[in-house]
Amino acid sequence: MSTLIRARGPRELLAYVPFRLGYRPHESVVLVGLRGPRGRVGLVARVDIDDVADLEHGPQVARTVLAHLSADGASRAAVVVYTDAPLRAGGPEAARARAAVEHCRETVEDTFGPTDVWVVTTTGWGCLDCDDPVCCPPGGRPASELESSEVGAHMVLAGASVADTREDAFRIPPAAPDARRSAARASRRARVRSSGRPASEASTWRQEGLAAWRRAVALAAGAAPGSPPELSPTLLGRVEAALEAVPVRDAVLLSFVPGVGDLPERTARGGGDVDAGTGEAIARIVDPAVAIVPDPEETEPARVVLEGVVAHAARRRAAPALTLLALIAWWHGDGGRASERLREALAQDGSYRLALLLSSALDAGVPPGWVRARG
Repeated sequence: MSTLIRARGPRELLAYVPFRLGYRPHESVVLVGLRGPRGRVGLVARVDIDDVADLEHGPQVARTVLAHLSADGASRAAVVVYTDAPLRAGGPEAARARAAVEHCRETVEDTFGPTDVWVVTTTGWGCLDCDDPVCCPPGGRPASELESSEVGAHMVLAGASVADTREDAFRIPPAAPDARRSAARASRRARVRSSGRPASEASTWRQEGLAAWRRAVALAAGAAPGSPPELSPTLLGRVEAALEAVPVRDAVLLSFVPGVGDLPERTARGGGDVDAGTGEAIARIVDPAVAIVPDPEETEPARVVLEGVVAHAARRRAAPALTLLALIAWWHGDGGRASERLREALAQDGSYRLALLLSSALDAGVPPGWVRARG
């Protein structure tokens, strides 16, 4: 889903943040990048209060987050803190939240000038420094105002939802036991068929695996809005097995990138004629000189299929699908989701090279190419 949001006022902006993140933040500071004179919402980044409150490392955390907002084209930023600590009253119980706020505010103001801080609690919201009881009463304005906003109504009508916690938003629920067993049987059969085969037959097996992926993506793309696609456990198990072959995994990755023609098929088939094309395709993801913004029409069906694979996967066999999900999330600028998927992938296979490579990029704070190009 692609939604253009402009910050027409604090109420609409605060109503939008949970939809953008996919969950209601708790004990967090959120920095919202605002682009141009009309305040178009850009990158939205969340950090734990404890991380940014740290006296030694907190200011650097804030500077790193702000650098990402600036690279995304922000000309100003909003600071929103989500906590039930009594920030306005002060006291020792609010000390860490206060430190987090000040580290973020000082960092933002050094770049963009005076910045308001907005506080959202479980019962209300308001401006931290506002002393007008009509505008911002001591307990904040009612939280229900955020639930009934124009932006909130628009997002709900567009099919967006908000989870109660980050864990709920990121969790991929496992499929029913019978479906998982069916997928495991299909995956096992496919792996048995691939073992010990000569090169020519192995190439055919990989091409069949990519064809299974193409069928699954077509089903996901053709599903009615709001309805889950009819992806059979057998098909998802076949895709799971196919992704264990690095050429198929790479072919699936290439299939996310528009304009690559039959490069995925040639990659799955094998041979030495794909390196240049693969480099050019990957550059569209990572290189700011030629990078493109991901196309949801390409990546959303892929995400649905990969999450289906993970939901049906046999124990410790989902690392390839989880890593590809992390890549899609990172390409879309969702570092939190990318980090979680990589954590899950490396928990299943701590030596999975693509996951380690992408994890290094996230740890270094490297954004996708299209974000760096805007900087």
